Amino acid sequence: MKMTNQEFKDYLKKIRALAEGPFDEMQKEIEVTNTFPQEFYKLAIENDLYRFALPEKYGGFGLSEKQILMVQEEFSRGPGGMRMHLHHAADLDWRILDDFGSEELKAQYMDKFQDKTIYANFALTEKTGGTGADVHTTAVKDGDYYVINGEKTLISHTDCSDFTYLIVSTDPTSDKDSRLSAFFVDVHTPGYEIVPMPHMMGCRGAGHAGLKFTNMRVHKKYLLGKEGMGLEIAMHSLAVSRAHIAVSNLGMAQRMLELTIKRAKDRVTFGKPLIKRQAIQQTIADMGTEINALRLMIWDFAKDYDAGKDIEMKAAMCKLHSINTVRTVSDAMLEIFGGIGYFEDCEYGPVERLYRDCRAMWLEEGPRTVQRLTAFRGLEKSGGVIEYLED
Repeated sequence: MKMTNQEFKDYLKKIRALAEGPFDEMQKEIEVTNTFPQEFYKLAIENDLYRFALPEKYGGFGLSEKQILMVQEEFSRGPGGMRMHLHHAADLDWRILDDFGSEELKAQYMDKFQDKTIYANFALTEKTGGTGADVHTTAVKDGDYYVINGEKTLISHTDCSDFTYLIVSTDPTSDKDSRLSAFFVDVHTPGYEIVPMPHMMGCRGAGHAGLKFTNMRVHKKYLLGKEGMGLEIAMHSLAVSRAHIAVSNLGMAQRMLELTIKRAKDRVTFGKPLIKRQAIQQTIADMGTEINALRLMIWDFAKDYDAGKDIEMKAAMCKLHSINTVRTVSDAMLEIFGGIGYFEDCEYGPVERLYRDCRAMWLEEGPRTVQRLTAFRGLEKSGGVIEYLED
């Protein structure tokens, strides 16, 4: 379903109103229950938030990567847990199967993502391992099946998923990248168990839990790509997702800036609004500069992605700069708001919640240290040359 430019602009406005209206309102209950109500899923389906990013052949809008990211910026202005869920729906939820699934699996499942008939979480992280290739969950071949044993931790969306993209070791004695493989696993498979975890500081409702697999038998048809491609699948998928995390930070930072300016205009001290004081003006200018730079970096990434370029380095740079940006902006916001920004139900908006929610981004899909290493590899390979495509 192709949209005209005006239809797309109208859609962006509608999603912003949804994020800052009904989503913000229902989040008050979610902060306590840590569970999304069914009304959230209903509104997300009605507003095409499971299908807008899909290719047209699967019932989606057929948007460019830049347009997808622009939509995500709008819903990222809302609650962090919902942002996490919808960001995943716009990216990893369907993209891994589309990129690496067999034609049989794609024919069976791809058109079911558009209305959340199915939803798939992504399981890589383990308690006993580090980032990336340090995986100890094993899959042993047994005829037409793989027998999987192990555990995953800090996995999002476990309470609403039908499948799991599962990264495992199929050659645990090897130290090569080809030791890992990826599977598309039905959560109802015998031996699949969800292990509850405590509530997080922010991003409430995103269904974080551990996963445990005990002699879980998965048919070979659910292998993604080929055996030994697990690390490649994980790293490629995370590279794209890191840019989506960056635009999540952008959406939050933009809303924080707007709330900060409104507060600075209203707050009067010694007969003068804060907005008239040079120290406040300089802080707000720094906030806006960081946000503007981040947005342009993300759009540059999107241009490269749509052109089929290698995007790993720029995606890492986007996420790295986005963490720095949202850290700077959120700290400045709270300082300018003063004490009322530290309370729940602030009259200006969810200042305290935004401050908590954005801190999940320090860690989601790799901290700053990992992004720096990824960016360095690209810079070393290019000799420091960063290419930009012409418009």
